[in-house]
Amino acid sequence: MADHNRAARLAQRIKVILAEALQKTIKDDRVDNVTITEVRVTNDLQQATVYYTVYGDDETVAAAHTAMEENRGLLRREMGRGLNIRLVPTLELIRDTVPEQAAQLEDALRAAKARDAELAAQRENAKYAGDEDPYKE
Repeated sequence: MADHNRAARLAQRIKVILAEALQKTIKDDRVDNVTITEVRVTNDLQQATVYYTVYGDDETVAAAHTAMEENRGLLRREMGRGLNIRLVPTLELIRDTVPEQAAQLEDALRAAKARDAELAAQRENAKYAGDEDPYKE
């Protein structure tokens, strides 16, 4: 039976190892803005999915993605050195777009809140077109 706790502990350890490898081992300026946000390991410990974010413009993001793909083998080697398991998981590198989506959502909520405040201000000064209670007898 698969051990979910072991996979979670291994994922946390891989996250730390890869973050250190990005700082110390990889001598590429394109990965300076890369942050490892999450690592998920399958229950059989054979596949590790690494989510990372890159701060910067589109050109910086594309260059960082290329550098991460080029250094995948080096990252896996460093991961194998830091882990004490028989088989080193394969790496799948995925750019995490959650921060950008969260920023877009925050902007939409901010605009909706401003529109609600504007409508509330209009409502305060509003008057009935006829009587207050048109159904009175």
